[in-house]
Formats: sequence, structure tokens, C-alpha cells
Amino acid sequence: MKTQSDISHWMRYTLKGQTHRNLSVPLLIEKALLRKEGTLTSSGAFSAVTGAYTGRSPKDKFIVQDASISDTIDWGPINQPMSPDVFDRLYLKMLNYLKEKEIFIFDGYAGADSSYRLPIRSINEYAWHNLFVQQLFVRPNPSDLEDFTPEFTIISAPDLKADPELDGTHSEAFIAVSLKRRLILIGGTQYAGEMKKSIFSIMNYLLPDRDVFPMHCSANIGSDNKTALFFGLSGTGKTTLSADPERYLIGDDEHGWSKDGIFNIEGGCYAKCIGLSEDKEPQIWNAIRFGAVLENVVLDDYRSPNYDDGSLTENTRAAYPIEHIPGARIPGIGQHPDVIIFLTADAFGVLPPIARLTPEQAMYHFLSGYTSKLAGTERGVTEPEATFSTCFGAPFLPRPAHVYAEMLGKRIEEHNARVYLVNTGWSGGAYGIGKRMDLSYTRAMVKAALNGSLDQANFTPDSIFNLYVPDQCPGVPAELLSPRNTWKDPIAFESQAKDLAHRFQKNFSKFKNVDPAVIQAGPRV
Repeated sequence: MKTQSDISHWMRYTLKGQTHRNLSVPLLIEKALLRKEGTLTSSGAFSAVTGAYTGRSPKDKFIVQDASISDTIDWGPINQPMSPDVFDRLYLKMLNYLKEKEIFIFDGYAGADSSYRLPIRSINEYAWHNLFVQQLFVRPNPSDLEDFTPEFTIISAPDLKADPELDGTHSEAFIAVSLKRRLILIGGTQYAGEMKKSIFSIMNYLLPDRDVFPMHCSANIGSDNKTALFFGLSGTGKTTLSADPERYLIGDDEHGWSKDGIFNIEGGCYAKCIGLSEDKEPQIWNAIRFGAVLENVVLDDYRSPNYDDGSLTENTRAAYPIEHIPGARIPGIGQHPDVIIFLTADAFGVLPPIARLTPEQAMYHFLSGYTSKLAGTERGVTEPEATFSTCFGAPFLPRPAHVYAEMLGKRIEEHNARVYLVNTGWSGGAYGIGKRMDLSYTRAMVKAALNGSLDQANFTPDSIFNLYVPDQCPGVPAELLSPRNTWKDPIAFESQAKDLAHRFQKNFSKFKNVDPAVIQAGPRV
């Protein structure tokens, strides 16, 4: 089977179990409860536990090495090759496994802009997984379903475990993508985020051929109709900072930037909710109601979520349709952005909480993609680790980094966008000594960047990181703006800062044929 029509043929004539297509949210929740896949919480959200896999499993992700696309993929530890024969064996194993099962099908889109959207189909073993994809992707109108033809299909069977010796995988889990067949196979893991990120990876491959820049970022828009982007890896604050009561949410994680402006790739949000509180994040708190999905959140005896309990994982998640956010922009489309913010969670505690970037510095930090990988986002990560993730999204980029970096640089120049680096990580010391930057201060800095009041400050280059740091910001104590002022031991700060600067330089040395002005825009030690 090589095409989407082949998959439809298999569905029609091979499946012997009960098949449910495009069930409503209430019916999917009812099915999930009857099948004992989870429970309802006190707020009406559906709650599930995903077992051993509570985050993405990047070592188990593969791309089929077909000749037609082989030269366009940045092969390596992120984009691991799989032979067509291995994919075929997994495919047949999955078909045989599912043919007697009760399955759930969702038809929808990736992409809010109809000019660039991708019709997708998700075939799920679990009812709650089908609920998840319905809430995370763009939901079609009933008229769209009359002659719906998917261009990409996900087949997800969490209870089907691979045998590494027989199936050519690294473990019992597998995420196998065939760009030629336009098919994604997911097995051995119950973590629903694999479906979401697999489609994002597909969009990261397809959109550049249409001159659309795919971005791992959130986006919102002000009453003045000006758009802002927030780049960053999981846990850096994309969802939290873009869910701003004073602005309208376009999307919280994945966007495209075309010649016409930006658009949300998704139709929902996937918020990390460890430590979630109604006071600090009211929009997310109130979005977790009937129709939302909670993953690995501990419930008390009254089925109320305990968002402070990370005993199952620090990577607790809430998925909900974007309509659950008051004033969300639907469809998720906006103008070319005026402000771009790079988010990092610096576990060393030495980067300034906000800094203005020149276009060259923006390119440097986009290629670097520095942050701290936070606990639980991937399997085996138990505390923050310094990491460099190219373009703030390396795990989801099939093509070489320069493809995405060049698209960003071109758009910054064309639309004169202002760029800032915002550190949502530690202040007053490294992880374990200092403390996480107070969210209210981060919100104040972002607000000042968006409304232009930060431009009234004097900016001074940092002697190590070569960043332009403001001397004042409305709503933020001035001493917090310079991280060395927050450390008790200035010698320890200097040592830690230089150590991180050397890491930046070592990481950046892997990039070849980079404009010397971009290289000079990095740290100086």
C-alpha cells in the first residue's frame, strides 16, 4: 500500500472490528470512560495516565529512507533512517493487530489558513487519543467531510509493542514516518504528544517548498492588530506567556509564516501544567474543563487535579481546543509580526532576563536555540540540562538548519521585526541555588517589549554574552535586569557565565558557511 487511497481501501475491506468515524466530543468521552481508559475530573476534563512513556521518545523516531527524499533530510540522531523493508514489516504488523479492534477515526487539518492546510486522518486504538487529536488539530466543518481526502495519515496503536530484534527498532516503542507514503506509524507508547509532534515534523518538511516558514512558537495579537511570536522549547513559557488576558491568542506552539502573514498549524493547545495555579495562569486553568484532556496529572479522592504533584512525571499536560481560551483568534491567522521573542530557561542563572537583539544576534541565537531541557519532557530527563536545540525546535526539523534560519532572517529584514531574548529560567544562582524568575516579572518584561515602553531604556552590551541589556523596565526591580547583581558570589557568577559562553561557542562551531557578522554577534570570552 503506497497511497492514501490504499489506506482507505484497507480500512473499508480489512477492518472487522467496530469503526467509529468523527465522533463528537461527548461520545468520545463516553467511549473512553466505558473502555476504562481514564476518568473525569471534578472540572469535567478527561484524565488519562500514559504508563512508562510520559514524554516524547526521540530515540524511537525514524524517517523512511526513500530515494525520492533522501537528499533533503538532515540525517543523524534526530532524523534516524529506517529502511522501507523495516517500515513495511511494522506496517503489516500494525494492520494485522488492528483488524479485529474497535478503532476511532478523526478527519481534520493541520493549518488554519486554507491556502496552506494539510488534510490529515488519525486512526486510533484509544478513544481518548482520538479525542486528543480532535482537540489539537483544526476541526473541519460538516461540509468538509462529505468528500474528505487525507494527504497524511497517522495510525496509532499504543498497545502494539515492537520487538527490536525482529522489527528493527530500538525499543518496544516506535514512531515511523514515511514521507513517500504519507503515513505515520506510532506504537508502543501511550503518550499522545507523539501524534501532535509527528504532524508538526511533517509540516516542517512540507511548508518550506511552498515558501512558508514553519515555526516552533506561540503567537498572539493585540487590540492594535499587531502580532507577536514566542519561540522556545517545551517548558520555556510559550503557552503561558502567549495566554495573555490583554491580548488575543492565535496559537500556543506551532505556526507558519507565509507571504500573507502567520497562521496556527493547530486548533488547540497543549499546556505543560506542573505547578499550574488559577492566580498565575487563569486562562489555562479555566480552559481545563469538559472536552479537555489531562495527561499524568495526579487526582485526589474528589478527582480534583493536584497540579503540584509531579510523582508520575514533571511533564504533566493539558490539551484543550483553542476555543476554551477567551477571545482566541479563530481562525488562527495574524499579520506579519512586529515583535519576536526567543524564550530560554537558563539553568545556569547567568543570562539576563531580557535583552534586545540585533538581526545578527537574532540569527545567532535562533541557530543556537539554547535552553535547559526541563524534567519529564523527554524520557530519562529528571532535572534541567543545558541543551542547544537548533531553531528552538531541532527534534521536529527534518531539513537542514540553514533552510529554516535563512527563512527567518529574510522575514526579519522584510518586516523590520524587533527581536528580544527572554530568560524564564533561574536568577540569583544556578538551578539548585537560585530560583526561577518570577512569572509576574517576566510578564512585565514581555509587555514592555510588546508595547514599546522598553525602548525608553538605555541598553548596555553585556561584557560576556554580547547582548543589549536594558537598565530599566516598568514593573521590574532594576537589580534583576543584570544577572550578576543577583548573585552573592561575583567570582562564581563570572566562572559560570564564561562556562556557558564557551558552550555557546563550541556548539556554534558546527555551523559552516555562516556570515562572519553572525558569528561575531555571539558571546565573547
